[in-house]
Amino acid sequence: RPESTGMMRSAGRRPSEADPGQGGHGAGTVQAQHLTFTAWCNSHLRKAGTQIENIDEDFRDGLKLMLLLEVISGKLDYYDSHNVNTRCQKICDQWDALGSLTHSRREALEKTEKQLEAIDQLHLEYAKRAAPFNNWMESAMEDLQDMFIVHTIEEIEGLISAHDQFKSTLPDADREREAILAIHKEAQRIAESNHIKLSGSNPYTTVTPQIINSKWEKVQQLVPKRDHALLEEQSKQQSNEHLRRQFASQANVVGPWIQTKMEEIGRISIEMNGTLEDQLSHLKQYERSIVDYKPNLDLLEQQHQLIQEALIFDNKHTNYTMEHIRVGWEQLLTTIARTINEVENQILTRDAKGISQEQMQEFRASFNHFDKDHGGALGPEEFKACLISLGYDVENDRQGEAEFNRIMSLVDPNHSGLVTFQAFIDFMSRETTDTDTADQVIASFKVLAGDKNFITAEELRRELPPDQAEYCIARMAPYQGPDAVPGALDYKSFSTALYGESDL
Repeated sequence: RPESTGMMRSAGRRPSEADPGQGGHGAGTVQAQHLTFTAWCNSHLRKAGTQIENIDEDFRDGLKLMLLLEVISGKLDYYDSHNVNTRCQKICDQWDALGSLTHSRREALEKTEKQLEAIDQLHLEYAKRAAPFNNWMESAMEDLQDMFIVHTIEEIEGLISAHDQFKSTLPDADREREAILAIHKEAQRIAESNHIKLSGSNPYTTVTPQIINSKWEKVQQLVPKRDHALLEEQSKQQSNEHLRRQFASQANVVGPWIQTKMEEIGRISIEMNGTLEDQLSHLKQYERSIVDYKPNLDLLEQQHQLIQEALIFDNKHTNYTMEHIRVGWEQLLTTIARTINEVENQILTRDAKGISQEQMQEFRASFNHFDKDHGGALGPEEFKACLISLGYDVENDRQGEAEFNRIMSLVDPNHSGLVTFQAFIDFMSRETTDTDTADQVIASFKVLAGDKNFITAEELRRELPPDQAEYCIARMAPYQGPDAVPGALDYKSFSTALYGESDL
């Protein structure tokens, strides 16, 4: 039927493609045709229980167009309507099949999407936990291999305690490792069970399970090595502590002993207990006791040698070092030897100048009274005060200063600024010895000189000990008598000056 065929062609043509010669050329004509055709289509589609609103959109997928053709073909008794209906039905069946496949595909894709999301979430969780665990293992390996330097048993015990605390965390760390690996295995399981081929490694981290297991195995190997190193160091520090205590025990005895002996020797030299011979005997007993004590110092030296070999630099158990002990010991030996020599010189002075024991004690009492610091020597002001107490006119005037300077030149010829007790005795003995003693000395020199009025340096060196000979030679004035010979010395002026009867 011509009208049906034309209508079919019109139904397949978009209104905008209508022949511009039919129905006018204006936009209103096109719109009218569009509405008319839409109304005509809906009049037929109502029988199929549907309608269209927009031809371009509603006919786009072809379903409503097929319904329209089906209704028209049945109504118009198209001669090939059966084939058309069959073909339409086939198309509808294919569309339904396509819809079912689309639905299945959508469900499969949605399921796969959820599985990929689950895998992605597991990868993210793995990365969040693997990163800090990996950092912890790296830090642990660094600490386990770190060199340690300790000097006391307390320090090594602190390291051992910290290491034990670290080892106590290993079970929890192992459980964390297993949990992290379980996350990775779960992601793999989901992928394998659903035939999902993952594109590569975890996109959120480069820390693989192999890396985690490798570092964990390294930590497990380093722990017993660290145990062994700490135990070795602990044994070493225990040995060092024993050496410290051993040295301190001996040093805390030897040090005070030396100090006590120094103080006792000082008291003996200052206090006037008994005669000078008694003091000398007492000092020599001290000297013997000091010599007998030397093995204790030798033992301390041996212990100090062990401490040096062990590289021990401090000892909290004593304030004494070996250097302090050595210096104290040398000072003790020097002090006892000097004190013995001083007492021997005092005895010689006393005997040579006829000083009584009572006078010696008076000299010592005066000297000690002004020796405020008990140092064994008087400073210039202390010596001046001592002289004033003894009746010397050395006040702070011109004449007194001159007299004091004269006396200081006698007792301190080297200008050291100190007056020793020996120099004090020599001065006081010259001041208190009578002229008979000077005459006796002159007589003695005359014998040495072969009855001459002068004496020579060669004769003095031949007859006197070296130190006494040089002392006399340095202080004797040249002899000026008519019988003088080259190098003649005046022993008479020297003898009188020695006992304070004139100036040297």
